[in-house]
Amino acid sequence: MSNRLIKSNSPYLLQHSNNPVDWYPWDNEAFYKAKKFNMPIILSIGYSTCHWCHVMEKESFEDLETAKLMNENFVCIKVDREERPDVDSVYMKVTQIMTGRGGWPMTVFLTPDKIPFYAGTYFPPTSKLSSPSFKQVLTHIINIYKNRKPEIQDFGNQLQNKLVLTPTKSSSVNYSLILNSAFDQIITLSDNINGGIKGSPKFPQPLIYEFLLRCYISQKKLPALNVVESTLTNMAYGGIYDQIGFGFHRYSTDKKWLVPHFEKMLYDQAMISMAYSEVYQITKNELYANTVRDIFSYVLRDMISEKGGFYSAEDADSEGEEGKFYVWTEQEILDILGPEDGLTFNTIFNVNPEGNFHDEVSGQQSGHNILHLQKRIKYVAEDMDMTADELHGKISGWRQTLFDIREKRIHPIKDDKILTDWNGLMIAALAKGSIALDEPAYAQAAQKAADFVLQELRTDDGRLFKRHRNNISSLDAHLDDYAFMIWGLLELYEANFNPANLEAAISLTELMVEDFWNEEGGGFYLGADHAEKLIVRAMTAYDGAIPSGNSVAVSILNRLARITSNMDWLDKAEKTLLTFASELERNPSSYTNMLTGFMFSLETKEVVVVGDDNEETNLFLETIRSQYNPSKVILFKDGDNLAKVAPWTETQTMLNGKPTAYVCKDFVCSLPTNDLKLAL
Repeated sequence: MSNRLIKSNSPYLLQHSNNPVDWYPWDNEAFYKAKKFNMPIILSIGYSTCHWCHVMEKESFEDLETAKLMNENFVCIKVDREERPDVDSVYMKVTQIMTGRGGWPMTVFLTPDKIPFYAGTYFPPTSKLSSPSFKQVLTHIINIYKNRKPEIQDFGNQLQNKLVLTPTKSSSVNYSLILNSAFDQIITLSDNINGGIKGSPKFPQPLIYEFLLRCYISQKKLPALNVVESTLTNMAYGGIYDQIGFGFHRYSTDKKWLVPHFEKMLYDQAMISMAYSEVYQITKNELYANTVRDIFSYVLRDMISEKGGFYSAEDADSEGEEGKFYVWTEQEILDILGPEDGLTFNTIFNVNPEGNFHDEVSGQQSGHNILHLQKRIKYVAEDMDMTADELHGKISGWRQTLFDIREKRIHPIKDDKILTDWNGLMIAALAKGSIALDEPAYAQAAQKAADFVLQELRTDDGRLFKRHRNNISSLDAHLDDYAFMIWGLLELYEANFNPANLEAAISLTELMVEDFWNEEGGGFYLGADHAEKLIVRAMTAYDGAIPSGNSVAVSILNRLARITSNMDWLDKAEKTLLTFASELERNPSSYTNMLTGFMFSLETKEVVVVGDDNEETNLFLETIRSQYNPSKVILFKDGDNLAKVAPWTETQTMLNGKPTAYVCKDFVCSLPTNDLKLAL
């Protein structure tokens, strides 16, 4: 029989709709019951493609005895962290404070007033070493809630106080010292052999790579580029990269980027492709360009709706096994490609009879292989006495053959909800890739997605919705939805110079400031003023797999202030930095995107190109924007198309009837020039 979650539109909640657990969504009905009967709350947070969420569901939430214990003694609430990042942020911080770590599934026990008093992540069905079983935890909570309520309340109140962010009051911060400290931390922790951060598991951290690229460009720090190149090269050749269907898996469980956790997230494709686009602009290494193209091939093939919005994720599991869709036996490939080509392919991609992917239950090698490269293609080609282009052509054909066969397998579940924030990231990535690779089709796909969000995920008053699924847009948007979408629109404007994108970005920024700005301490709240009030109003700047809304806000406010001359936005960017200054000083390498936003403000220059919409002007523009300069803002004036958003450009006209550049810094513009070199 179904529980209340059957009425949800969240793929994650729907996965649990047939559990024997009497699940509630996060709503007033659940908290009313908890208060009426004075029952503790089990808050279980996860997401639809979370492997260990699936494991805990099968082991505990589908177990009748466990469900009976939960139903009789608790109000049980399920939350999709991707739809309620405000709830997830608050209780993740609780979990980290109480246990020293975080992750999903996350299990938090609350009083009826939403005050947490016990937390953990995955709990096994039977006790293992220092980990109690889930039933033992439930029994313990039942006992202490019955006999020690005053202690629980006191402890919960103390914990709640630790969640409140105290803004930094200092008006002077040594950002130069923070930047150097972040750089030194990253270089010290970097794995000089495999790339990334030393040890395992290894997570792609594109925000760190982009920070290092800016250090390389602005401060000529060669180690920064070396770390980025080593990391991105090893990632592209590793098992974390889907060598057949393309796109990156979530993370590598080992230190060599070989054995991945197989789920694929839209935000990873967006953030990682941006890093590859930027390093390609610097190095012109075709490996990076091809990786961007392949990521976009995957996204535009498998992760896009008919109307142009992007889906959220693909699961790690199929047929109840993690990675089954992606791995191969040696004999399979020999049978498909034939003995000669199959042997060559297996040699190149390191396929052997024993396999390199162990069985999750037995821990033994399964004979299944995760495809990966250990030698660069050009060196393999030399060994085979052919050119790299010839070998690439053969590999492309083999990949297509294996892809066609793989398509007949049972696919992992796709999370088909369309999230505003993640779509903003993908729009930004496609726009940046369009510029870096000179490929207008990517900008066209980004424009279609942007139009979809602006048409389908907005309220009548222009505010954003969070989620679109089954032709229904709903849920209050959060800071990330606004910040990431604005970012995407700004990148898209520079890719196609459509003034409507700039106007939409400005309109959303006005709403972001109105709904999320913290008037007392500076910075932006995660939830809007009109949103549900939680035990604390979450504010964060930590940059994880994706940047924080606050760090992106610093960049976009700096950028828009220079476009619009709105000095209030410049002031808010500075106040946001000051709000989180103590965190930046304490652990700067965890806030690299916010530091990137600060670096942008130091070196910003605006280039206004005035010209007619013709081939000569387009070439002028293309040359300017193709150069890697992450602190450059480019505007294109054709007639009066900028008058509405950038009135300061009104008097700027063409010189000698040719494309003309006005280069501006610190709100002062140089004399107009037709010399392209002076505009770079």
